[in-house]
Amino acid sequence: MDQNTSKGNAAAQSGAHVRTALVVLALCFTLSVLGRGLGDSFTVFLKPISESFGWDRAQIVSVYSLTWLASGLTAPFVGRLFDHSGPRSVYALGLLLLGAAFLVAARANYLWQFQLSIGLCVGVGIAFIGIVPNSILLGRWFGPRLPTAMSVVYSAMGGGVLVLLPISQILIDHVGWRGTYEIFGFTALGLLLPLLLLPWRMFASGSPHIVKKTDPDFVDEGWTLLRAMRHHAFWALFSTFFFTAVGMYSIAAQIVAYLIDAGFPPLQAATAWGFSGVVLVFGMLGVSALDGLIGRRPSVLLSYAISILGILLLWLLQYNPNTILLTGFVVCFGSMMGSRGPLISATAMKIFRGKRVGTIYGSISIGSGLGSAFGSWSGGLIHDATQSYNPLLAFALASVVLGMIPFLVVPALRR
Repeated sequence: MDQNTSKGNAAAQSGAHVRTALVVLALCFTLSVLGRGLGDSFTVFLKPISESFGWDRAQIVSVYSLTWLASGLTAPFVGRLFDHSGPRSVYALGLLLLGAAFLVAARANYLWQFQLSIGLCVGVGIAFIGIVPNSILLGRWFGPRLPTAMSVVYSAMGGGVLVLLPISQILIDHVGWRGTYEIFGFTALGLLLPLLLLPWRMFASGSPHIVKKTDPDFVDEGWTLLRAMRHHAFWALFSTFFFTAVGMYSIAAQIVAYLIDAGFPPLQAATAWGFSGVVLVFGMLGVSALDGLIGRRPSVLLSYAISILGILLLWLLQYNPNTILLTGFVVCFGSMMGSRGPLISATAMKIFRGKRVGTIYGSISIGSGLGSAFGSWSGGLIHDATQSYNPLLAFALASVVLGMIPFLVVPALRR
């Protein structure tokens, strides 16, 4: 009788831990949707803001560049703060920064004010509710199933784009871009109270089965950041993150404006790019599934080939704007926008496994932030200098190819 009771209690506790893990996963997914959606919503604001002040493309795109630069450079600091203060403080600070930033932007009249609010503050806010704290928190609940959980959270990138881009365009059409920024700001601040009331002590403690369990096959090879930086795989992964982000974000920052200039109505352009969020989920799951079937390197290379096809379809759109080409572009380019992220992250964590893997991975991910910033800013400069999208697309294509090269030539990434 006692034995049956003991088994029943163990089963009940196990079920409770599973439910808590799913709640934590849903929370991380929601925060990622919010962060990514608010960050990428600037692609819809780009045209109305630039027209309001008469700024050229490079000037206004500099705001978007700063967002992802700040987000990338903040990543290692966020990990340290998470370890020291816990998830509640990190996530709350992120929402506070986002809310204040959008309220300031709603009253901005100078470029530096947009760069400070939408650029720096929103970028830091995104980092505080983004992939680094989410990966640490999920690691405490999912353990060896972390790659699967991270694939779900990475797909939130698409969810954020799908939800917030069309909403942004509808709000801009009805209340203007300043009114829309006010709504964003008050919404972020309004989420602070329910966030603070969540049972963070339980969330932060993690699953006892994960926290107390050790992997018998685990060997800490004593990696430090300095030692990792002397390894060729560190810079290979860094360059992959950097050049891939350059290629993808040089286009992503201007895609809505590009589609409008090609002849599509503004709402259709924003909605079409927003649907990249739907196909991203399938792209994420598809590439992750292929990883188990054909191996990591072939899966990553295939994803690059699909991205290249998407860029070629986008190039054709300016000469023949039609729904078929637009759909092909959204499916190819949108589905691969972040699909490589979990595989590249898993590669980094496998090579540099150990106590300091978080610091090492956070440092590698700086490449993504730098690439996103440089790509979007360079794309704006190229468009202004040439008054054409063709050199921009050529630049993006070359950058994506450079991002793919490490998986072709670097020994540690070929295995």
